[in-house]
Amino acid sequence: MRRRTRLLIPLLAAGLIAACSGGGGTPTQGPQAGTAVAPGGGGGSFPRNETLYTSGTQWGPPANWNPLREWDFATGTKGLVYETLFLYDPNTDKLTPWLAESGDWTSDTEYTLKLRQGITWADGKPLTAADVAFTFELGKMETVPYHPVWSWLKSAEAVDDLTVKFTFTEANYQQWANNLYSRAIVPKHIWEGRSEDEVMNGVNEKPVGTGPYAYQSHDQDRMVWVKRDGWWATKALGKDVKPKYIVDIVNSSNEVAMGMLLQKGLDLSTNFLPGMANLVKGNFGIQTYYNEPPFMLPANTAWLWLNTTKKPMDDVAFRKAVAYSVDTKKIVEGVYGNLVKASSPTGLLPQWDKYIDQSVVSRLGFSYDPDKAKKLLADAGYKDGDGDGYVESPTGSKISLKLIVPAGWTDWMEASRVISAGAKAVGINVEADFPDYNALVDSRNSGKYDMVINNDKQLSNTPWLYYDYIFRLPVQKLQTVTNFGRYESKKGWGLTQQLDAVKPDDVAGMQKITSQLQEVQLEEMPVIPLWYNGLWSQTTNSVWKNWPSSAQGTPKYAPTVWRNWLEMGGVLMLTELQPAAG
Repeated sequence: MRRRTRLLIPLLAAGLIAACSGGGGTPTQGPQAGTAVAPGGGGGSFPRNETLYTSGTQWGPPANWNPLREWDFATGTKGLVYETLFLYDPNTDKLTPWLAESGDWTSDTEYTLKLRQGITWADGKPLTAADVAFTFELGKMETVPYHPVWSWLKSAEAVDDLTVKFTFTEANYQQWANNLYSRAIVPKHIWEGRSEDEVMNGVNEKPVGTGPYAYQSHDQDRMVWVKRDGWWATKALGKDVKPKYIVDIVNSSNEVAMGMLLQKGLDLSTNFLPGMANLVKGNFGIQTYYNEPPFMLPANTAWLWLNTTKKPMDDVAFRKAVAYSVDTKKIVEGVYGNLVKASSPTGLLPQWDKYIDQSVVSRLGFSYDPDKAKKLLADAGYKDGDGDGYVESPTGSKISLKLIVPAGWTDWMEASRVISAGAKAVGINVEADFPDYNALVDSRNSGKYDMVINNDKQLSNTPWLYYDYIFRLPVQKLQTVTNFGRYESKKGWGLTQQLDAVKPDDVAGMQKITSQLQEVQLEEMPVIPLWYNGLWSQTTNSVWKNWPSSAQGTPKYAPTVWRNWLEMGGVLMLTELQPAAG
């Protein structure tokens, strides 16, 4: 999850508080004492001690409540309203049954899932196996994000009211495990008959789910959910979400988020806020998961993609020289103030340490070493023939490259300047460039760029998704989610497919293949891992307490409402909160 940022000095807090006290019901306005202000036309006000204020996911007015549109549905649509079959706990690397009571591979190509008894939709109708089968069958529509599953899923059959049998042409165990906690289940009796356009582009104004919350109201600057009666998990699991209302504020800027935190108008901010050490160590009443750097849990890896269809990025020696020229320490300390950590040369997140083959890393890994970068260039025939300080290609042609990141993403802009300076210091002419975000996406997806930073892949249940991100073949005319460098490694892709066929509980089998994948990755360098972005999250205890943290005796769930993270522990966080006044 990316966050646009503007650099900010927290010691200017007093000025920010003043700036956030304007009127008019705007997102900059803090709540009045005792009540939470509803959006215009939203229907009254909410008791502050029953209301959880969040911000950081939504950058524009709520536009849809369609759980299949995972990139832009209103915050909470999946997780608070629509639920998944399982939850995934990153701390234990385990899937936990949720709507499902159990699920097992009953043959090499058959998976049988049992639903819990007694779950009902918000309209009172029972959740049945037909709803689950129908949800997966929606994926037969080409525009549905999980359509690719039907290239190896043969059928989804409701055997009885609580049993679904999935039959596959081949067993891609890693992908399937990811689907089990990623797919929001929708009610067949409401969704059947919708056209493909309505399924994917419909706003779904009256969302009916199985989750603990229901739609209350929305406005340009916020989304409001209200706790509903009859949530199945209360009776079945003894779980009960504590806030009666959740108000997610549209994030107009990080300065506004900072001001609202400081005046306790936000309970949970999931924004990137620089200067975190001053906030946590100062007397501001703000907490993070760790009380020291990096303060946040890691969420994803930032990667430097080189377009391997262009010269000289098609040369592995050149790509390795770029890797050795990057001073990641300067980015971690100078740009982020230690809010992030330098990545392993593998790019695998710390939660996946067990899959990192340290012998491969020690043999093939890289680190900042400008002399090594210069030697790699010289040995491969890159020389500065005209004395301008920059090398030419072995054929004598000039090299002039652009590294693009979106305009306004200040931390990445500063990081790209560090990368540019490091490249120039070893003789590679790289200029940082900041196009509009949409223009960048078009260039990146169509392969009309030189270098780009990207961090699309979040933490998940399987490192398979990372290797799919790096090696997926065949290269398409538009690469929208994987292999932005358009690198063609048949060996890497073949190993990725082998990894997919290993059951997630076979850790040794996964390690054997991930070791080979790391060897290919570090020998061929299709992409350069840089740093681990944090799961940006800051909390206050003025209204709610018992937030997840590293402290002993506190919950260890994901402290966030980012899209796709409520099913990775965020919803359980809501069940562990306690009123601060209690």
